[in-house]
Order: sequence, then C-alpha cells, then structure tokens
Amino acid sequence: MENSIAAILTESSSLKASLAKDPKFLAAVSAAYGLIADCVAQGGTVFACGNGGSTCDAMHLCEELVARYKRSRPGVRAMHFMDAGVLTCWGNDVGFDDAFARCAETFCTGKDVLVAISTSGNSRNVIAAVAKAKERGSKVIGLLGKDGGKLAPLCDASVVVPAQATERIQEAHITVIHIWCELLETIGPAAGN
Repeated sequence: MENSIAAILTESSSLKASLAKDPKFLAAVSAAYGLIADCVAQGGTVFACGNGGSTCDAMHLCEELVARYKRSRPGVRAMHFMDAGVLTCWGNDVGFDDAFARCAETFCTGKDVLVAISTSGNSRNVIAAVAKAKERGSKVIGLLGKDGGKLAPLCDASVVVPAQATERIQEAHITVIHIWCELLETIGPAAGN
C-alpha cells in the first residue's frame, strides 16, 4: 500500500514540477491573474462555475477571495454560480445545459471576470456560460485540462493543464487558484487594503 501512495504522490508532484518549468503555462497563469487583478482593481466581481470537482474549485476560489487566503484584508467581490435553488429551478424548468448561462446573463457585466473551470474543456453548460458572459462584456478565464477542448479558444486567457487524468488536473487547478489568491494578497489590488 505504501508503494501505491508514494506513486500517487510522485505522479502529482511530477506534473506540478513540469508545469513550473513550462514558460507557456507560467505565462498563461500570469495573463489570467492580470485579468483577475484588473477586475478587482475596478470594483468588479470574480464569478466562477464548473461541474463536479470543478464546482468545488469554483466555490473554493470564491471563498478564498471573499473571506481570506492568508492575510486579513477587506473581502474581494466573488460569487460562484452554484446556488442550488437557482440551478435546480432552471435545470428542471428549462434545462441544465444553460443553467450557468442564465447566471452569467443575470449577473455578469463589463467590469467582471468569469473563471470557467472544466477538466475536459468541453462542458456544454460551461461553454454556454462563457458565451453569455462575453455577450455581457465580461472577460473570461478558462481553467482547463487535457488540450483545452472547445473552451480554450473562447476564453480571453486559458490556463490548460496538459494532463489526461482528471484528478491530476484538479490538483493543478487548485494550485493555480492558490497562486492567484497569493498574488492578489501580496502584489495585487488586495495587498494594499
């Protein structure tokens, strides 16, 4: 059993080590952070959505921004599209494929950014949300996996974890989220508050 545990840890750390040496990946994380920092600086809201584990990552991002990451500071405006009442109402009455799009249509503005999370890059409801957010003038960040799927070219900045295993992609995604939070609190708009 210990060998299996060690193998899983090694696989996970190897992926992050390779990403740390990938200039294209580092530039993508930086570009996405720039969109978040601009949004925060102009008083916009960071929105987020995803399915399954990516739902949890979207909620985690918002929780770190609204509450705190490491530092005591004023909250950063952030909201996920995972309200159970809204999702089940729209999903039951209209359809789940555009439930996130309805949220984007309702809340997103030109000052905001949507973080669209999908390990495949092909989640239909996330793609629909991205299209609606862009219609509303929001910037869009894709936090994606594999080859970025259909979402990558639709986003203003795409952070693609080039792995096939969903769990490894999710582990890298949460690290990227933590990087963004740390940058906001140390060098970005939230640092001086």
